[in-house]
Amino acid sequence: MTTSAPVRTPFSRATTALEVVRDLDLTGRRAVVTGGASGIGVETARALAAAGADVTLAVRDLDAGHRVAAEISGSTGNDRVLVAPLDLADLGAVAAFVRTWDGPLHILVNNAGLMASPELRTGPGWEMQFATNHLGHFALATGLRPALAAAGGARIVSVSSAAHLRSPVVFEDIHFRERPYEPWPAYGQSKTANVLFAVDATRRWADDGILTNALMPGGIRTNLQRYVSDEELDRMRAQSGGGAAAWKTPEQGAATSVLVAASPLLDGVGGRYFEDCQEAGPNQPGTRTGYAAYARDPEAAERLWAVSEAHLRG
Repeated sequence: MTTSAPVRTPFSRATTALEVVRDLDLTGRRAVVTGGASGIGVETARALAAAGADVTLAVRDLDAGHRVAAEISGSTGNDRVLVAPLDLADLGAVAAFVRTWDGPLHILVNNAGLMASPELRTGPGWEMQFATNHLGHFALATGLRPALAAAGGARIVSVSSAAHLRSPVVFEDIHFRERPYEPWPAYGQSKTANVLFAVDATRRWADDGILTNALMPGGIRTNLQRYVSDEELDRMRAQSGGGAAAWKTPEQGAATSVLVAASPLLDGVGGRYFEDCQEAGPNQPGTRTGYAAYARDPEAAERLWAVSEAHLRG
């Protein structure tokens, strides 16, 4: 981490992504947003495009991607919104995306995700949430490292969640081969992995000018919750102390991602965890805010990197 003082901004949980970029000019910068065709990915891409960036929506559903790209171009006047295929659960598809990328990359937003799914596995037998939320993004970021280094001052945005408080990475049984599968602990450890990635990527790549931060976007009703019942969502919201007003709009939910991706307030900052457009502190008992100590443990981050590399080697 390159600075010690907590980052404070004039923004809040009510801020929208477009408000974050209102005075920014990202002309000439190139960005990739995974999962850019739905949820907060759409609004993240829209804000970056509105500020002038060239934006590539990396998506599984190309038809949806093209529809969203056309809508973003229409609303922003930026016709440099492109679409490329990417299935994070398929390392071959990730490698294909990396091979086709040409030139520098200034912003990589690791936004796509799978939440609290039933037990699903990839071809190698990996638990699907960990494979999609962490391993796919790990393969993408490490594959694109030369492009990020070539940009000079590149940023990686690692979209995590307060659900990381549910579980550390259980290195002894990441893929639930020995313990009974549980959707929420599986999701939680994948989101912890997103924070740990930010910690070790910054340590490893800061000399290349690449800085990575993690964030909690907030509670937003999107397709991400397709496996979660309304009753479960209501229970979770009650536990967090929030009512209906606790939900953010997608435009508000994307604000912290866009802050981490583009704000000059984060120049030189890496390995941190943000929520509601502010740097968060350690989690306090009985709350659902802040980061768990295990999520920013440098030893765990280094161990996860080694484990992830081993997965990619097969």
